[in-house]
Amino acid sequence: MTAESDKPRAEPKAAPRKRRAPPQRPVPARPGSIEEILQGPSGKSIAAVFDFDGTLIAGYSALDVARARIVKGQVSFAELTGMASLALQGLAGRADFKDLIAFLGRQWKGRQEHDLMNEGERLFQSRIHDRLFPEMKRRIEAHRAKGHTLILASSATAFQVEPAARHLGFDHVLCTRFETRDGRLTGKPAGASMWGEGKANAVKALARKLKLDLHRSWAYADGNEEVPLMKSVGNPRPTNPQSGLATVARAHNWPTLSFQSRGNPSPQVIMRTMTALSALGPLSMLAAATGVINNDVRAAVNFMTPAWMDLIHSVAGVDIRVDGEENLWSHRPAVFIFNHKTNFDALIIGKLLRTDFTGVAKKELERHPIMGPAGRLMKVAFIDRADGKKAVETMKPIMALAKEGISIAIAPEGTRAKTRELLPFKKGAFRIAMAAGIPVVPIVIRNAEDIGARDAFFMRPGTVEVTVLPPISVADWTLDDLEERIDAVRDLFVATLADWPDGGRKLLGLRRKRRG
Repeated sequence: MTAESDKPRAEPKAAPRKRRAPPQRPVPARPGSIEEILQGPSGKSIAAVFDFDGTLIAGYSALDVARARIVKGQVSFAELTGMASLALQGLAGRADFKDLIAFLGRQWKGRQEHDLMNEGERLFQSRIHDRLFPEMKRRIEAHRAKGHTLILASSATAFQVEPAARHLGFDHVLCTRFETRDGRLTGKPAGASMWGEGKANAVKALARKLKLDLHRSWAYADGNEEVPLMKSVGNPRPTNPQSGLATVARAHNWPTLSFQSRGNPSPQVIMRTMTALSALGPLSMLAAATGVINNDVRAAVNFMTPAWMDLIHSVAGVDIRVDGEENLWSHRPAVFIFNHKTNFDALIIGKLLRTDFTGVAKKELERHPIMGPAGRLMKVAFIDRADGKKAVETMKPIMALAKEGISIAIAPEGTRAKTRELLPFKKGAFRIAMAAGIPVVPIVIRNAEDIGARDAFFMRPGTVEVTVLPPISVADWTLDDLEERIDAVRDLFVATLADWPDGGRKLLGLRRKRRG
């Protein structure tokens, strides 16, 4: 026999080589999406050209101008008949855009240019601002983030588009302008026509001047006359296209965009909203019965609020996607602060917080047929923003509720912001947290504008994204460092909106490392 040690040893098997996984390529973004912009090239040499009427806003600003002039008595009978005649000639092919602009220039002859600009600004704020498509505002922001040159190119007059261009932060404006002498309009158009080929040529001329690469640039427009503009760029994106442009887009395989978040609400949207509002009556009766049975008003509120909030959002077709939902419940009571853009923000917050909370609202809502009674039942503090002393007195019961375990929801901006930037944060919410010894919880709302404009009454279907940041202790805050602390909290909102959804958490992490 052979000794065990003398047995020939089998050669060890070579370990199988691990195959390297092929590098994962990023999934190409859907054509027409915001991700497509963000994954694309950067730099000022790339332009993003936007039309105005029907593209950036729902409807036509010329109708707003005409309505305002008629109300002010600035339209004569001769002008009305002349416009009607011009419209008939246009239908017969005997008049075009140049004739329309020449006619309009004659009506404004002798007017002060700055007066017309001021009227345009007021009209934008009162009637046009809320018709800006939020989806298009996000595309503007995406192009801005990539460093692209933003161009507003419209056949509308400067008085119609300049206010919007300032509000949205465009770099350049191409539009219909009129000659002036000593600040007054001469009645003659200035420059070439901004219609069809004329607009496309104006964009090309600006591109030559600024050394823009139109083959890598983008254009958004809706009208049939915009085909030359679409063909002049490498990334044409017809937006809410009219039938003629839509046909050309299909033939060239151009991605098209279509939005319904602005404009007149559909019958379905109206019916959904009214159904949700009418449900408040039966729910209130059930809530009252719950309160009587339990001898507890808060029990009634806690029954009614989540039931009504769920019903409103379900019927309206609104989905709320929450990142950091655990932070809504980890520390209660708390002062929940949120950025404020629309009438529907309070409903979003109500669905998130659900029970054992109240809020602060402007005094005007106390007379609202729905929000008034509901607010009084929830012991909402209706603040008179014009009277500082009364506002402080009104807040005292809120502070008492916080000490009793009721959370408080407040928009620290104090009012709904009209610009893309956050407004400065006021001190009230933070002083309540300090007085009650409870944390502050930031709730960052990304796109509530998708379901309704700033002053909208009807809630439209859509998805709202929310990020809830971790609770912030105010135990070591003092009045001396309060403003600095508030600015630091506001920075969390700014960071989250700029780098969704993790920007605020990253900033919090950096601060903790520095303290450590």
